[in-house]
Formats: sequence, C-alpha cells, structure tokens
Amino acid sequence: MRYNLREKPLLKKIAVILLLALAIFILMQLADHPAWVERYYSEGFYIFICRVLHPVFNLFPFSVGDVIYIAIIVYLIYKTISFFKVLFQKQLKKAGMMLLGLIIGVQAGILAFYLFWGMNYFRPSAAERLNLRDTSFTTADLCAVTRLLIDSANVARARVTTADLAQSNSTIYQTAERALKSLSAGSVSFRTWHPGVKPSMLTFLLNFMGTSGYYNPFTSEAQINYQMPVFNRPFVACHEMSHQMGYGAEDEADFAGFVVAIHSNDRLLRYSGYHLAVSEFMYSLGRRDTVAYKALKATISKDVRHDYAIEHNYWLSYENKLNAISSIFYDSFLKANNQPKGLETYNRMVLLVMAQERKNWVSSLVH
Repeated sequence: MRYNLREKPLLKKIAVILLLALAIFILMQLADHPAWVERYYSEGFYIFICRVLHPVFNLFPFSVGDVIYIAIIVYLIYKTISFFKVLFQKQLKKAGMMLLGLIIGVQAGILAFYLFWGMNYFRPSAAERLNLRDTSFTTADLCAVTRLLIDSANVARARVTTADLAQSNSTIYQTAERALKSLSAGSVSFRTWHPGVKPSMLTFLLNFMGTSGYYNPFTSEAQINYQMPVFNRPFVACHEMSHQMGYGAEDEADFAGFVVAIHSNDRLLRYSGYHLAVSEFMYSLGRRDTVAYKALKATISKDVRHDYAIEHNYWLSYENKLNAISSIFYDSFLKANNQPKGLETYNRMVLLVMAQERKNWVSSLVH
C-alpha cells in the first residue's frame, strides 16, 4: 500500500522530523572540521548572510529580533494552554500531533541558528586566526600588564567629561559603529559588514537576568541593555557587534570589543574598554596572587573605583533567582557550543591580551 503524505499528517510530521534531524546531524559533523567551516562558512556563506541581513534589519530603529522573540513567547503560551486543554479533554491523538509540531519547531530553530550564525562557534579560534597561540604567562607578566591597563584606565577616566557621561544612547551606538568600521577598513581580521547596534526592548528582562546585551543569531542584530551604567554601554556595543563579525566565543568577542574600543579616539569608548579590561585582569590576578591583587587595587583611581561601585550596585539591585537560573542555562549553552569553560570563557579574554602582549602590541597601545 502506498501512503500519500498529504492524507497522512502523522507520517508527514514524522518525515519532517527525520529530515530535520538528518540536517542537524550533518551540520554537527562539520564541527570537527574547523578549516572547512572557516573557508566555506565563516568566509563564505556567512558573509553572504551579513551582506543581506544587516542592511535590511538596520532599516528598523527597533529590534526585529525582540519582536520575533516576544511573538514566539506569546505563541508558546497560547499553544501550552491549548495543549493542556486538549489533554484534559482526552484528545490524545491531537495532543500527540501538537507535541510533534513542537519538536519540528525546535528542530527548525536549531537548524536556523547554526545556518545563520552558530557555525562560527566551530571555526578556528581567534588565537589561531590572529596568531596568538602562545597564551602562557607568569604571574609577574600578568602583574605588569594589569598595571599598564590600570594606568590607562586611570588616564582615560580623567579625560572623560561630564558631557561624555551625558551622551545619548544613539550617540554611543553611532560612535561604536564608526569605531568598528574604522578598524575594519584596515584589518582583515576585524572585517565587518554594515554593523549596527540597537537598544533591546527586553531590557527590563535583561536587568533581572544580569545581562548587559545579547546577539540575535536569527536576525543578525546586536542589542544592548540601554539602562546599565553609561560607561559600560560603549564596550558592550562593541562586544555585541563583534559577534556580527563572526567572533562566536564570548572571550573572543570581549577581546575584539576591547581592540575596537582602544583603537577609538572617543574618550568614553576608550575608557569603557579599559574599564572592562581592568576588571577581567584583576579577577585573574586575584585568583593567582592576592597580595599583588591588593597592591594593584590600591593604584586604581578614586573615579574608576567609584564607577566599579556604581556598576556593582546596579546589578545587585536586580539580583534574584532568575539571574541564577539564566546563568545555569547560559553556562550549559556555552559548553554545548565549543566553549567547554562555560561562563568562565568570558574571563579567557585575558589569555588573548597576554598573547598579544608577547607581540609587543598591548605595550604600544596602553600609553
């Protein structure tokens, strides 16, 4: 007997599930071939995605990705209510079909994620692409670079004016975009295609999740928390747009954002980059040598310390169980996508900066 899939919705859904599962399986096999991913995806198909999606979504002053996420959440709530209603009415066949539909939706989302951006997780690391493989360093090396970064943060903060701190979000975004384009023009490693950053409509939720921004892989939009302290926003804008450049891992996006920031002539953006770097380096130093940590902490200027206090108190005011739950979820997400250190991956930016120091790069920039 021959089956007509149009007349057999159950068979049709099962067939779609199997096809999507096969497509995802094939993509995951490519994860073990970073050179292939780099050549054909990151330097090929992904660039096409950028050239198409970035100009289109940049036309919208709001985050289209946020709208899509909100619509999906509303739809899932509606379908969940419908599912339990059907289940209560003991319409098991219909409930089963709804579950199969959910599986298809999840599979389609996973496939779209990797096709539109996620495969960048599996390209060769930034350390390889930027020839920063030598990430070994001594505690003395770490102290020396941390001291340079603190000095740079102190100087940069002293140059920041009241007018700089009163900049509008749109000005901050435009400055970050210009800085990214400027670096892109002279560096193949930091190429970008129509970069853009937007305020997230979900900022109220990002606050409670302890999140400063996020990148939407489906629409290629970089969004930031527009309410966090003003001195944090410029760097976060650069970090999220670094994901647009194809820097997948969080430590790589931090490093790329830092490079963009300190190459800028904008006072607030430069300070924002050094502000983040000092925080990351002091965290690493504190885990290695508490005596050196305390000694260097005393050299941080009063204004910079005050900014760290503002930042700490801001996030502390939103701290709750949702933050802990989201951290566990995101930690698992990072580990599943070629970042085995999970949330600790953010702090691994230090390794890249130290490797660059070996090439006498940081030393020439921090003065």
